[in-house]
Amino acid sequence: MENLSLIYYWQMPLLFVVGIVAGILNVLAGGGSLLTLPLLIFMGLGSTVANGTNRIAIFCQDLFAIIGFKKRGYLPVDLVLLCTPPALIGSWFGANLAVSMDDAVFNRILAGIMIGVLIFTAVDPMKRIRQQDIRFSALRKIVLVVSFFFVGIYGGFVQAGVGFIIIAVLLAHGLDLVRINAVKVFVIFVYTGVALSVFIYHGEVNFLLGLSLAAGNAIGGVLGPKLAVAKGHDWIKKLVNITVLVFALKLLFFS
Repeated sequence: MENLSLIYYWQMPLLFVVGIVAGILNVLAGGGSLLTLPLLIFMGLGSTVANGTNRIAIFCQDLFAIIGFKKRGYLPVDLVLLCTPPALIGSWFGANLAVSMDDAVFNRILAGIMIGVLIFTAVDPMKRIRQQDIRFSALRKIVLVVSFFFVGIYGGFVQAGVGFIIIAVLLAHGLDLVRINAVKVFVIFVYTGVALSVFIYHGEVNFLLGLSLAAGNAIGGVLGPKLAVAKGHDWIKKLVNITVLVFALKLLFFS
């Protein structure tokens, strides 16, 4: 496990603050890990430890989100039961791949993913898809199961940007964004539990930093809906996009 001497007095408060921003971002759109994961790496954690530590915040945040969706009756149980098992299996493979990967290689892959997500969100190809109720035939169910197996592999491996992938997959099947977000947080919560257990087993988690980040994420999850109503999310999206680009370039050229 990462040496606790690396936890300086400023790291936990900084992660708490960034966790708030990431939590707000996850509520408004997604992609909070595009900020938190590279920040943990820049703080001196090995890439694998940073990857595992980040899962604590994701796990805690989505637990609260699931409770919120369930209270409001927006949790489509049938769809959740279809999408979750393949993602759970895939996440085990993805997490085991992550713990065995060299830090330098992982950093470059992460930087490439961050830039790819920025391009995807800028182009936003899914906005042209009309949302409509679609009957889930046997073929559509098979496509969803296969899709979420690969979602699980990706999420178990890196997590950053997986929310955008899930949104794209479910939008392509005509679901509305409310149900999509309910399915998204439930699937991520379950497979994150599997991935986190793999990182813990290999001793690749820093619990103090992870819990600091989780506390910030929880507050951000509460503030996010209020900010969305009061100011919209375009202002924070632009700021975050610039920050993510700077982080990605640093991972590529200066790590």
